Amino acid sequence: MDKNSFTSRPPMGWNSYDYYDTTVNEEQVRANADYMAAHLKEYGWEYVVVDIQWYAYGTGTKRQQYQYIPFSRLEMDEYARLLPDPEKFPSSANGNGFKPLADYIHNLGLKFGIHIMRGIPRVAAHNHSRILGTDITADMIAAPSSICGWNPDMYGLKNEPGAQEYYNSLLKLYAEWGVDYIKCDDICNTNLYANNPYSARHEIEMLHHAIKISGRPIVLSLSPGPALIEQAWHYEKYANMWRITDDFWDSWPLLLNMFERCELWQNHVTKGCYPDCDMLPLGLVGKGFEAERVTNFTREEQITMMTLWCIFRSPLMLGAELTMMDEWTLSLITNKQVLAMLSEEHKAVQVTRNKDYAVWFSRNQETNECYVALFNFRDEKSKVMTSLDECGYYRYKDVNLKEVPARELWTGKEVRIVDGNLTDEIEKHGAALFKLN
Repeated sequence: MDKNSFTSRPPMGWNSYDYYDTTVNEEQVRANADYMAAHLKEYGWEYVVVDIQWYAYGTGTKRQQYQYIPFSRLEMDEYARLLPDPEKFPSSANGNGFKPLADYIHNLGLKFGIHIMRGIPRVAAHNHSRILGTDITADMIAAPSSICGWNPDMYGLKNEPGAQEYYNSLLKLYAEWGVDYIKCDDICNTNLYANNPYSARHEIEMLHHAIKISGRPIVLSLSPGPALIEQAWHYEKYANMWRITDDFWDSWPLLLNMFERCELWQNHVTKGCYPDCDMLPLGLVGKGFEAERVTNFTREEQITMMTLWCIFRSPLMLGAELTMMDEWTLSLITNKQVLAMLSEEHKAVQVTRNKDYAVWFSRNQETNECYVALFNFRDEKSKVMTSLDECGYYRYKDVNLKEVPARELWTGKEVRIVDGNLTDEIEKHGAALFKLN
């Protein structure tokens, strides 16, 4: 199965992490899926992703001490495969797993995803659990020296017989459930091992192979970042998405830093292969972290984030509680003209970047429509200017054009570029996005 054939545009959806952390339950997932189907599906939003520790009991009960309770009780089958905690996901009881929830989401016309940690549960290794279809036990393939520095649930896998069979058994189960998307963590960059941050490359390859033989098209997303640019070819060969940053939150310095990361990765955005700027901390976030809040980003910063993510063609994953979405945020994430830049036909490039501003240019390679994004990094309202020649516009358009009509896609403002220079006065930390005719 060609991993690029079913991801011709960056995946768009909702992920439970930013609002719920480890605590999301079935009722909440269904409610967010209902909202997406009613309000967002027509704009391309389609994935509903249950994030970390859906298999663990008591999540969130010791949040002031631990994000992940050490060595807590995990729901697991006899073959070392984690199952949903039935207290949080009642429909998973009696061996149903996530199939009832996936069926519900599919019936809404949406797709279903889950978060996993790389490797095998530590408790399975300690109990010598058998791997499905083999005489190999979990202790024989677990690598006790390969662990996650921030989550206590798993051992990494050795690159030895039995490890591939274990991943095959996982993907067999996920395919039976109807999983469409997997976010695998502690794998894109194994941060604990500074001298070997790509120590799990063999596990990426094993996951890729297991997906291929599962008989189901499943997006493979790798976390956390920062992804390693020297391994770009490997990510592109074996995954659909890979995080180019560690966890991204609603902080201007983190957003400003994303321009440097997008510059580094801009030439690696291709069909089915998407460097991932991480989730969009919009709307209401933080409840599971005991800090429920409206995003700290100003409206201008939110426009900057959406403009950069879309022109760069990053996957888009919302972290908000959708059922409490405000009208302004809803308008931000349903701007069809902005979201159009995510399509396969678009190719973007950074034109310039310095401490005060950045400029990006994108062209639809089929229709020849062109876009210019201006970003103001300064702490005050400022003019940002670029020349259409520097952007490369005249490589695709008549160089003798005396004026170029343009529309700013966030405000609808119409302008005419008469001297080959596009100039706009932009609010502090804000952006303007022009579609040129």
